[in-house]
Amino acid sequence: MRQRLSLAGQLLMMQLAIVLLVVVAVAAVSIAEADAAFRRVEGERLRSVGENTAINSTVRLGLGDPGAGRDVLETVAESARAVSGASYVAVTDATGTIVTGPDAGRRAPMGASTGLSGRSWVGVLDEPKQLVAHVPVLAEKDGRFIGMIIVGRAYPTLVGQLGSAVPNLLIYLVLGAVVGVGGSLLLARRVKRQTLGMEPREISGLVEHREAMLHGIKEGVIGTDSAHRVTLVNDEAIRLLGLRADAVGRALPDLGLEPALLDVLTGKSAGVDQVVLSDDRVVVLNRQPVVMRGRDVGSVTTLRDRTEMTALRRELDVSRHTTDTLRAQAHEFVNRLHTIAGLVELGEHEEVVRYITRTSELHESLDREVTRVIRDPALAALLIAKASLAAEQHVTLTIGDATDLPAVDERLSTDLVTVVGNLVDNAFDAVRTGGEITVTVRAEGDEVVVTVTDTGSGVAPELAERVFQQGYSTKGEEDGHHGLGLAMIRLICVHRGGTVSVEGSTFTARLGHALEAVP
Repeated sequence: MRQRLSLAGQLLMMQLAIVLLVVVAVAAVSIAEADAAFRRVEGERLRSVGENTAINSTVRLGLGDPGAGRDVLETVAESARAVSGASYVAVTDATGTIVTGPDAGRRAPMGASTGLSGRSWVGVLDEPKQLVAHVPVLAEKDGRFIGMIIVGRAYPTLVGQLGSAVPNLLIYLVLGAVVGVGGSLLLARRVKRQTLGMEPREISGLVEHREAMLHGIKEGVIGTDSAHRVTLVNDEAIRLLGLRADAVGRALPDLGLEPALLDVLTGKSAGVDQVVLSDDRVVVLNRQPVVMRGRDVGSVTTLRDRTEMTALRRELDVSRHTTDTLRAQAHEFVNRLHTIAGLVELGEHEEVVRYITRTSELHESLDREVTRVIRDPALAALLIAKASLAAEQHVTLTIGDATDLPAVDERLSTDLVTVVGNLVDNAFDAVRTGGEITVTVRAEGDEVVVTVTDTGSGVAPELAERVFQQGYSTKGEEDGHHGLGLAMIRLICVHRGGTVSVEGSTFTARLGHALEAVP
């Protein structure tokens, strides 16, 4: 198997290729500049040689008098060539026919020259390629065109032009190679440090594994950087937190999260297994800071949906309360049996009848009193059961005079049972033996108002808002409490467009008949 180059090697090879391309480009530019310089400098020099020869009186005399010797023109032309260093110098007559040199009698190649019209011209002629200057010769007396001086120089080849540019190219090549190699090594070192020494194939594999892991596990995972921007989030976390699909790259405060949830995700609220309400779900969060080379670079938070477990615990609490109620009723029933047995032994048969009648009427009176003002069977049954439990704990539970609740729908009935049950349980915890609890449930327009008052010490004014916050509880967590009871009551009330408040030992909850959209 062919061994692949490391990341540093790949960067070095790419940098060298870039340096080579730059050198080739510089070479092309240098050759183009050398060609332009050759045409400009040599062309002016050839023109100057031609002009000096054209004003020579011997040349004018030789071209103006056909009978004069051509040898004189040949001598002047050869002298001009030897002095100037040009490849050749030739003289033509007014028709462009060469009169000197080995090509005498032949017509001079003109190309795009304007020399026969009496104007100087410098340009390139092909076959063979050469730089040529055409300078007209004018008669000394009347200034008419009598001939032309041609001064030419062989055009340097590509190899020759490249050779003239070699010194500069070598400098560019050496500088480019040094800068390129040094820069690529420094770049490779920096990239390798930032990628923790991993090669590209390892990085791509890591990304694939990360995506598979994030979207494959059941727990929610959300990662943030040091500025609390979301860097990664899986589908379960999006579901639990109610995030938008484009949450990655956005700051946590911009996602519209609950304050308690935001405090945990940003690290303001530290601890293990932080229980937070998110919408209508109970979520357990564990935040772990990420530290790289002693620097805090962000955090990773895992989320577990504990809604079903909390619902099961609430059902267990209901079962426990039901058991306590049955136990209280059984205890009361046993006491009454003992009373009846004692009266029978004493022979007080009429008193036995009166006692049984009085006890039955008392229970029937309680049932009638509750069901008369509360027409919801579930809530009425809850209050009757709580009254039995209160009697066993020597606490007086009464229904307020203003109580009047018509039949409600099933969902509102469930919410009322949750709210009233939690508030009454809190009242039981607040009062002592001999205490009193008053429950009032009444319909006011589109709302149902629940008021629970006890004779306990009440809630201090400075805690009137805090008791409804998630995580705050006067009970120990070892009993399974996480400050969710009153927070859940508040959530239910808010979802139904209502409120919950406390003043001293009086809790007031308002629930709308219709559910409202969760903000």
